[in-house]
Amino acid sequence: MNNHDATTPAASIGTSPIRKFSAGDHVVYHGDALCVLKSKIPDESVDLIFADPPYNIGKRFANFVDKWPSDTAYTEWCKEWLAECIRKLRDCGSLYVMASTQCMPYIDLFLREHIHVLARIVWHYDSSGVQAKNRYGSMYEPIIFCVKDPNKYSFNTADIRVEAKTGARRKLIDYRKRIPARYNSTKVPGNVWYSPRVRYRMPEYENPPSQKPEFLLERIIKASSNSGDLVLDPFAGTFTTSAVGKRLGRRTIGIEQEEEYIKTGLRRLGIRDHLDGKPLKPLNKTCERKNGGASRVLRDQQRLFGE
Repeated sequence: MNNHDATTPAASIGTSPIRKFSAGDHVVYHGDALCVLKSKIPDESVDLIFADPPYNIGKRFANFVDKWPSDTAYTEWCKEWLAECIRKLRDCGSLYVMASTQCMPYIDLFLREHIHVLARIVWHYDSSGVQAKNRYGSMYEPIIFCVKDPNKYSFNTADIRVEAKTGARRKLIDYRKRIPARYNSTKVPGNVWYSPRVRYRMPEYENPPSQKPEFLLERIIKASSNSGDLVLDPFAGTFTTSAVGKRLGRRTIGIEQEEEYIKTGLRRLGIRDHLDGKPLKPLNKTCERKNGGASRVLRDQQRLFGE
């Protein structure tokens, strides 16, 4: 996410110097996303981009409040960095973009004019916290899946198959076939994905709000990239994309403006254990309730089938 003083309009793009940290196949850039994309990332060099930008809904991220003067101003900013992301993709590359339900229509219209939109995914989650009282509460966030060339992109179906309840649990017979046979026990996921939001007691929890679960990034990275491919996240936040990419054998680049979150990325990727003379310590958190039982959210996460 982009770092601006909380009293400064979010549309003001930062001009602070860019810092680079790296270890092996993993790079962290401390700087404004648009500046780094333009000056540090070669065109047609990236296999997969996952972009989870500020949502323009007024949420505070360290020194930054993600609120633009208008939807038009926010949309123009999105068009600028989206155009850069498309330039950075290889011909066989894929782009996943998240946004708020309010602003996704503007992004969708731009993307369908500049890249091939293959799917619109819904990430559905539980809503056990504060509920809306005067409207329907939000229980999902949209994700757009795009590719640069619809004839040559990676999509590894075998790596992301999930349980097909009809075949695996009900064991029904498909009598439409010439020789009747049971339905398949696995399938490629549909475009509605369930996963709990990341909460404090989860092992993967880090500081910034709006952290996306590793479940989402693991499915996206497995589906749309291969071992050794380069995965880029221009709004790295908690650096979940980089951390999951590293675990799955991908090369990664994460861009982040907030220094507080840069520390998280350096620690999660094992690039540094100190920054500017200060140790990078993990959060002190527990995954168990006081009565010793695992939280309901953790149990839900552990038994996910992905549908």
